[in-house]
Amino acid sequence: MKLENDLGRDPVRSLVLRIAIPSLLAQFVSVLYSIVDRIYIGNIPEIGSLALAGAGVCGPAVTLIASFAFLVGIGGAPLVSMRMGGGRTEEARTILANCFMLLCAISLALTAGALAFRRPLLVLFGASPDTLPYAMDYFTIYVCGTLFALLSTGMNQFIICQGFAKKGMISVMLGAVLNIVLDPLFIFVLNMGVRGAAIATVISQFGSCLYVLCFLFSKVPPVRITFGGYQAKILGRVVLMGLAPFLMYAIDSVMIISLNAVLQSKGGAAGDQLVAAATICQSFMLVVTMPMGGITGGTQTILGYNFGAGQPDRIQEAEKWIVTLCLIYTGVLFLIAQFCAVPFTRVFTPDAAVSSLAVQAIRISTMGIIPLAVQFAVVDAFTGMGMVQYSLPLSLQRKVVYFIALFTLPGLLGVNAAFLAEAVSDLIPPVVSTLVYWTRRNWVNRRALEQLPAARLSRA
Repeated sequence: MKLENDLGRDPVRSLVLRIAIPSLLAQFVSVLYSIVDRIYIGNIPEIGSLALAGAGVCGPAVTLIASFAFLVGIGGAPLVSMRMGGGRTEEARTILANCFMLLCAISLALTAGALAFRRPLLVLFGASPDTLPYAMDYFTIYVCGTLFALLSTGMNQFIICQGFAKKGMISVMLGAVLNIVLDPLFIFVLNMGVRGAAIATVISQFGSCLYVLCFLFSKVPPVRITFGGYQAKILGRVVLMGLAPFLMYAIDSVMIISLNAVLQSKGGAAGDQLVAAATICQSFMLVVTMPMGGITGGTQTILGYNFGAGQPDRIQEAEKWIVTLCLIYTGVLFLIAQFCAVPFTRVFTPDAAVSSLAVQAIRISTMGIIPLAVQFAVVDAFTGMGMVQYSLPLSLQRKVVYFIALFTLPGLLGVNAAFLAEAVSDLIPPVVSTLVYWTRRNWVNRRALEQLPAARLSRA
């Protein structure tokens, strides 16, 4: 069988580009899931601003649900890559079987829990009496598609980790295109408003899920979904590996909840406007972080495979090109944020006041996104090689800095300083992560070389 990418032999620079670019594009298109919803919702006549704030309140809950897909997907995919690099294909299939079962079980539990507690959750997440009805409409329908959302995102990691980056990109783009087409149909033509946006999203996620499962059940990938061999030890290892990305995304939802709460409490009568502006700002930050996560997350398979194959030189070269790509991407987005924020915000809302607040929020929040490139690359590199003892604390330190800044700065500098917390948390932690990676690089090389005898024995 000819693989799309030979992770252990292809030239590293071209390999990184062939995997990173489709992964970046896939995640860029994936951002359209939430952004397109918000654009259409924000332009609903008469109720657009309130409906947008309501949908924004759902953002943390949606992020929290999605984080479980990364817990299993990013937790299991590096393990599969390392087993493939060591020539242990059967072990890789067993890991995938365990991950598929775990995702299905988590999806059902999350659906039941979210539906049972949706009203108090949304109030906790910052819904006001005016925005709660819109948040309830959107969230109730979205939660019913949790199984599709988690399987499409989580299982897609196992397509990418086997070198099929283009297939992974297609699965994401399929859902995004469906969402773009269906949103105006359900929202405006069928006059379903916020509920229509949620229905379009669920249908789109179902389309992506179907594509992913059809591929992973087919005979094309070397490691495909099977049943049986379920082991608590494997499940525990997957959860431990996925803990860093899970906490990163889960705590992101807590960060948004906290930001909304600060804006509502200190914004006074302008609270709902500030939350709507924050929703637009968060949409821009998704354009920054999700595609960059596509670069660093997609290329984890290169690092994991070559770690399992005992090839440290390829690991170091790959990491160099990964960091370079991330710096280029964040540099471009920084310029867009500082000089082209106005047209971006106007797409979401015709309300000049909300647009003006959103422009300020974007310009402040993105002041530190260039160093953030290094943070993403380092944390995901450690995760890809199974070194959760480094990836987890490095990920958590950024969140700690954010919360300290969020609850300190608005009291000193005014409510708009709440957006400065993002910039502060993007500037300081990358320095620490860079120092850790630089001081531990020789240790990483030695650990990779320790895998070499086992890798050769498995291939013999």
